[in-house]
Amino acid sequence: MPWPAALLPLAADTPDAAETIRETHENVTNAASFIEENWAGWLYLGLRILLILVIAFALRSVVRKSLTKLITRMNRGAEAVEGTALGGLLVNAERRRQRSEAIGSVLRSVASFLILGTAGLMVLGALDINLGPLLASAGVAGVAIGFGARNLVTDFLSGVFMILEDQYGVGDKIDAGVASGEVVEVGLRVTKLRGDNGEIWYVRNGEIKRIGNLSQGWATAGVAVQVKPGESLAHIREVIQGIADTMAKESPWDERLWGPVEVLGLDEVLLSSMTVKVAAKTMPGQQFAVERELRWRIKDAFDTAGIGIVGGPASGEDEAPADPAAAVAAPSALANPASPQSLATAPIPPPALGAPGSGPRITK
Repeated sequence: MPWPAALLPLAADTPDAAETIRETHENVTNAASFIEENWAGWLYLGLRILLILVIAFALRSVVRKSLTKLITRMNRGAEAVEGTALGGLLVNAERRRQRSEAIGSVLRSVASFLILGTAGLMVLGALDINLGPLLASAGVAGVAIGFGARNLVTDFLSGVFMILEDQYGVGDKIDAGVASGEVVEVGLRVTKLRGDNGEIWYVRNGEIKRIGNLSQGWATAGVAVQVKPGESLAHIREVIQGIADTMAKESPWDERLWGPVEVLGLDEVLLSSMTVKVAAKTMPGQQFAVERELRWRIKDAFDTAGIGIVGGPASGEDEAPADPAAAVAAPSALANPASPQSLATAPIPPPALGAPGSGPRITK
């Protein structure tokens, strides 16, 4: 059945299928041509970025493993000398392990930052991104942060050099100027100390200008003994040498003494006393205990040997009795009423009645 003319689509309203197909074909052809022309560059760029990342991560892994092996070797060397005399003169294995781990952590972080940062910049350069403004902005931001956080940077750098130079470690007793005590924790920014009374001090590494480490190497125990000037020096040396020989064979003093107890000689000679100096090289931090033990033994041995110590009587000789007149004051001239001084201080007698000048006086 024929359709009415009104229902038939107008020629102007019907899309041209051939034109649409032609435009689509042109678009596809252009896209294929673009891909064909640039796929080699894209592939090259992708392979270049992939190669940069692979080399960066491989280099980072090699550097970190090398640092770990170096730290392990350092710890193994510290464990080998632990318990020996050389190990005592140096540092113990635990402290050296902590120092090695801290140094390794810093070095690994720095290596990772440098390698990955350089790789990131190379990737941005491969993508044809202008790095000039980025680097300039980073430089300005770095300068601003450096000025604003200069104390933090100072503390961090001071902590790094303290650890690298092994100035002190956990367990050491140090005098840091602003505070002193036993090192509890060593950080890159602050050092934690425990004082003699148990208090905890948090000292910024940048505030430490000088450090006195009382726990490294060895210490010296010194004792000064005051004896009476009439005692025999040879006898005193013989008694002290016997004390030293006995003490060096007894525990725990045989471990705390790192050298013989020596009589250095006379440190001071006075009319009423003379001072004999005794010294010994000891384990770090044990000098005070050795000094107390030496004083105890010297006092006991001197009492047994009859050597007189200043402040106490010598054996077989009593102290001279005190002079009873020493506490009596010297006689005064005022005690004699006939002395000129006493007469000069006598009160003036009042004038007699009827004498001139004895009447009442009127003054304005």
